[in-house]
Amino acid sequence: MSDKPPFGFGPADRSGDDPERGGDGPRDPFGFGNLPGMPGGLPGMPGMPGMPPGMGGPGGFDVSQLGQMLTQLGQMLSQAQNSGDGPVNYDLAAQMATQQLAATTSSLTGEQRAAVSDAVKLAELWLDPATEFPAGATETRAWSASEWVRASMPTWKRLCDPVARRMSAAWTDALPEEARAAAGPMMAMLGQMGGLAFGTQLGQGLAQLGAEVLTSTDIGIPVGPDRVAALLPENVERFGRDLDVPASEVLIFIAAREAAHQRLFAHVGWLRERLLATVEEYARGITIDTSRIEEMARGIDPSNPAAIQEAMGSGLFEPETTPAQKAALARLETLLALVEGWVDAVVADAVGERLPGAAALRETLRRRRASGGPAEQTFATVVGLELRPRRLRDAAELWRLLGEQRGTAGRDALWAHPDLVPSADDLDDPAAFVARDESSDPIAELEKLAKAEGEQEDGTGQQDDTGQEPGGQEDGDGGPEPGPAAR
Repeated sequence: MSDKPPFGFGPADRSGDDPERGGDGPRDPFGFGNLPGMPGGLPGMPGMPGMPPGMGGPGGFDVSQLGQMLTQLGQMLSQAQNSGDGPVNYDLAAQMATQQLAATTSSLTGEQRAAVSDAVKLAELWLDPATEFPAGATETRAWSASEWVRASMPTWKRLCDPVARRMSAAWTDALPEEARAAAGPMMAMLGQMGGLAFGTQLGQGLAQLGAEVLTSTDIGIPVGPDRVAALLPENVERFGRDLDVPASEVLIFIAAREAAHQRLFAHVGWLRERLLATVEEYARGITIDTSRIEEMARGIDPSNPAAIQEAMGSGLFEPETTPAQKAALARLETLLALVEGWVDAVVADAVGERLPGAAALRETLRRRRASGGPAEQTFATVVGLELRPRRLRDAAELWRLLGEQRGTAGRDALWAHPDLVPSADDLDDPAAFVARDESSDPIAELEKLAKAEGEQEDGTGQQDDTGQEPGGQEDGDGGPEPGPAAR
């Protein structure tokens, strides 16, 4: 888990006296320090932090600028009130992200869009003999950064809601009863302001991500519409500038990775939901140390909103990482490593002999994903999780060995059911996994799993006259044969 609490909880990235973060005043836990048009915080009195240059000090007061700021603040507060019952103001997040990106991006040309379409078409042809999965994308698009933000918002809502809801409820529920009672209506206001702050930080994070991501699957999960292969040609061009590889090769290689991701997620129906469900499982385990709150609450005046706000920014409400959360995070990292490792192995097989710069590009992207580049770090701040396939190399080696031993059909058949894919322990020794399961038939294992699941759904799991469950086979010790997950 990231050590940066999501959505402004805790002090990790709220230090107002850090000049590199643009702050010039005290810590602002609600995240208003970077709101557009309000550098340093909320509008203050002349000469106080929060006033733009030229407004503070003798003779520097500009009524028109103050009016613009108050109008802008009023619009944002209105958005907070109309944001619904969700924990994040997604409309505000999208608006902020697109506004920030508009200054650094431009409209794509027809030539850029045609180049993306041609690169994906060529990549699909090269991928056909490298995997049993047919083309998964039915549409190819070239996105600007702003288009990526708009297309990805439904997925960000699915990813952010569980964590944001649990964080918001956790710190509110953990407040002592007398503090909640004394705050009264202010609690509802804090909830609205919290949604505004969440949307603000999400918008800032998406703006940074939008300037860096290369495809719709760059964080390991498709964030765009189903079966749409999308590249961001401006970002791909920036990515390749410092590489000693022709720009055309960079574009084709990135297109091959996007097309491979689309094939996997389109034809492995359980994969996307399993990844998202693991994030939700992590969020359900978020807890707050109430003993710390009770201890510090004795020194907080519940009638003083500033005291409560200061406590929120002091790290008092930082979540604890439970064993269940650590287990969920480990499963998430393993599954991401398997996805990225499969894509890495398949793309290397498909383009390795066709693109002279493929090896250099492969290594660059491996390091970028496994070590956590700016995109992963931003995602960790926004969602509170690091979607980082730390064991990408081990997973890629495992899929490569499986392809050599079983062929593409046997390798890809392991994706047919979540119980068939390798585990974290299997990544410790890929060669041992391949050797151990070399004689096994994934299709037979899948049929056995399907039969067992069918019996459970039919309610035939009760014991028969012999004391065995129907359909159970005895092994040498007289017990039922374990399934693939147990083995």
